[in-house]
Amino acid sequence: MFPAGSVEIGSPHRLDRPVSGLVIFTKSIEALRGMDEIFRRAAVEKTYLALVEGRTPEKGECSHVLGHAGGSRKAKVLEEKDADGRNAKLTFTTKALGERFSLLEVRPEGGAFHQIRAQLATIGHPIKGDVKYGARRGEQDRSIALHAWRMRFDHPVTGTPLELKAPMPTRSIWPALLALAEEGGMVAGDK
Repeated sequence: MFPAGSVEIGSPHRLDRPVSGLVIFTKSIEALRGMDEIFRRAAVEKTYLALVEGRTPEKGECSHVLGHAGGSRKAKVLEEKDADGRNAKLTFTTKALGERFSLLEVRPEGGAFHQIRAQLATIGHPIKGDVKYGARRGEQDRSIALHAWRMRFDHPVTGTPLELKAPMPTRSIWPALLALAEEGGMVAGDK
């Protein structure tokens, strides 16, 4: 047991190792239990940024049943009638188009295992560097171009609405496509 007034760090969610961005930690058991409940009820609005291969439509939606691909630490799209799967939905908006990559703002519903990675790959737009899901080549640092950018939820103890944001990525072609998005998303060369 911790002494009165001490801090007990908790982690109500996680990111895959190659993903960058926002991770929430709690400083009390009460806050951890509250955040666990908020995530369980899917009461967290999560927004990711992703650089994907190819040119994407202005807006899109993916709805699949996802399951584990036996022993590979990989998700796979299942037949809808498969009872072992989990419904997964996401929406995306294209923020910038490069010659070979698109910058997407992605909003997943729920939080199925590798949801964003598997769903974007299934529609033909694997995340840059994500060779596990079909990207042409990996990044030198083994990261993928998926960034947990923003979360909105009510504080688990006070109920105060919160919006948390992670700083924008600065590696690879992120800066060029982020700048392009601010200018209106016109086509630019990318590497």
